Amino acid sequence: MGNKALPWWGKIGAKLVLSRIPFGYGLWQRLGLFRHGAMDTASYALSVFDTHVARAGLRGSLEGRTIIELGPGDGLATAAIAASFGARAILVDTGDYANKDLGRYVALSETMNANGIDAPDFSECKTVEAFLNRCGASYLTKGLDSLRQLPSGISDLIFSQAVLEHVRKADFAATMSECRRLLKHGGAFSNQVDLQDHLGGSLNNLRFTNRVWESKFFSSSGFYTNRIRFNSMMQAFSSAGFNVETVETTSWQSLPIPKDKLDPEFRALTDSELCIHSFSVVLR
Repeated sequence: MGNKALPWWGKIGAKLVLSRIPFGYGLWQRLGLFRHGAMDTASYALSVFDTHVARAGLRGSLEGRTIIELGPGDGLATAAIAASFGARAILVDTGDYANKDLGRYVALSETMNANGIDAPDFSECKTVEAFLNRCGASYLTKGLDSLRQLPSGISDLIFSQAVLEHVRKADFAATMSECRRLLKHGGAFSNQVDLQDHLGGSLNNLRFTNRVWESKFFSSSGFYTNRIRFNSMMQAFSSAGFNVETVETTSWQSLPIPKDKLDPEFRALTDSELCIHSFSVVLR
């Protein structure tokens, strides 16, 4: 039975079991069972990068700038793309998830050159470290601790693509505060946020109590989202010192599951709040 055919509870059960098998992330990645985004795909990475740069108002003016990507996941493509526009990238994640197939980055360079973007040549790079050095980029893999080690006011643009919902709930406020510290005056923090359950695109993650969902057993099993809803996330941005420049929301017309199936914590929210399933926001 393919993964897409599994019901939400079957996906949770499967990942609870599979995540305990002592295989490295690279194997699960190749099997397609655990994935951290699609930033190892050239067309997707280019589209994501351009979207956030455009939202920040930085198209055509990236030379000499520093860009932080939160949660690059399976790919280091932002390092190559930023370098092609004269910018430096700092990629920050909670673990070393990046695809180490250097051929992907050679292909990315060829794709960019074919589209009129003067990309570096990575054909002589034999290691990921050599690739990152060629880009003038850094790849940090200790999450919040990595952010804390960076100097204040270092970044012109920070962006994330379907990442903020995965930041541990207990670390969210501190992560936002660090991003505010790292952003230069006049810089932008651009985010695309997916509030769906990541188990099939519904709200099944809201069925569980906070104690169960935030437990190490659940949170370390490959399906965790912090379940911070739209208004609470906006409040967290404000508390960190950000001003909202633009925000766009996308909502279901009606709740995808009956409200009485949710944990009481979420049942107390309005239907309109629960129906917001994704949004984009630019913070200054």
